[in-house]
Amino acid sequence: MRKTCLAVLGGFLLFLQSFGQTNPSEYHSTKLTLDETNLVSNYYSQTGDHSAILGGEGTQKLTEIANSIDLKFIKTDNRNQKQTFNFGLGYDHHTAASAGYVNLNGTSKTGGSRISPSFNWQVENEAKRTTWGLGAAISSEYTYHSYGINGFFSKRSPDKNQEFTAKGIIFLDGVKMVYPHELQTNTSAVSSASSSSSSSSIPSKLRSTFATSLSFSQVINKNMQVAFMGDLVAQGGYLGLPFHRVYYNNADHSVGKEKLPETRFKLPLGVRFNYFAGDRVVFRTYYRYYVDSWGVSAHTASLETAFKITPFVSISPFYRYYVQTASNYFAPIYEHSLSEKYATSNYEYSAFHSNYVGVNFRLVPLHGVFGIKNLSMVEFRVGRYVQTTGLAANNISLNLKFK
Repeated sequence: MRKTCLAVLGGFLLFLQSFGQTNPSEYHSTKLTLDETNLVSNYYSQTGDHSAILGGEGTQKLTEIANSIDLKFIKTDNRNQKQTFNFGLGYDHHTAASAGYVNLNGTSKTGGSRISPSFNWQVENEAKRTTWGLGAAISSEYTYHSYGINGFFSKRSPDKNQEFTAKGIIFLDGVKMVYPHELQTNTSAVSSASSSSSSSSIPSKLRSTFATSLSFSQVINKNMQVAFMGDLVAQGGYLGLPFHRVYYNNADHSVGKEKLPETRFKLPLGVRFNYFAGDRVVFRTYYRYYVDSWGVSAHTASLETAFKITPFVSISPFYRYYVQTASNYFAPIYEHSLSEKYATSNYEYSAFHSNYVGVNFRLVPLHGVFGIKNLSMVEFRVGRYVQTTGLAANNISLNLKFK
């Protein structure tokens, strides 16, 4: 399993950073300057017994190691506007036991890698109190390729206590049509799906996602802040996965692939409320209501409480509760009828509730972490996720920030 070595990257970035240092008094320099570097490493593991590849039964054991690097450059143009350029690169490697059963004998690929470069450009006009930006991202792995563009605009009030933001995102994706072994008619594609050879012979189907997001934030007083958010998401094209099986309730327990509509609309609405209880305690709360055209509705509520142990050290326990109804197209294994137009046994679309609990540690010394001047922050986060379907997961992440 390959993964990025944060120690090596950190040493390289400290070297790179030494050439981009500026004194804070030089904020208005017109030269492009490396302002900030973020390194994030994340480990995720899960277990469960409702594999969509095996029609709703079977192992969901999965592990993933993901690493990303984000470089933030800034400059001030001749109109005294602050321009920010973010270059990101993500790489992750995962292994999923159920993926081996695309072929029923368990010999298919169980692991894969994904690389995700991105770029974002942002322009802030302090005089007009406006910020706008554009971005692009690519994500590529063996069975899935995604291309995205985004844009946003925000406007602050004269006293900076209010801010309105509008965002738009477009994703154009290609899904490789790797079918379960017993439903595969193209033997060369079966061979490619079972090995690590070229997938050029496997056809793809397209998927598109268009999302708009509106938010409004308000500073109520020095202790309270609130924000309201709403999204509208429209998806079209092939929205299922071809290697997800469905076993039907007829006498022979016929098998087919997952079938879902070619359109889906999502409407999430949320509110955040933060309360600063003095200098050492902050309560961050969040609620979201979600509904979509496939019959799923959901509620999310979370609370994170940040305690400042010292001015430079904080600990933040958090908890999130989630509950959803089942999609109109979901049924467990052997409960779908052959007459149904749409069918899935993917428990992502089942009725369930979940709990996610964990803690975040943050260290931001005035003169650098562990005496390293440029290492301005270290953040460590660990969480445990449990779903009523039986799925359980652990998540650990480390974030290093260089200034």
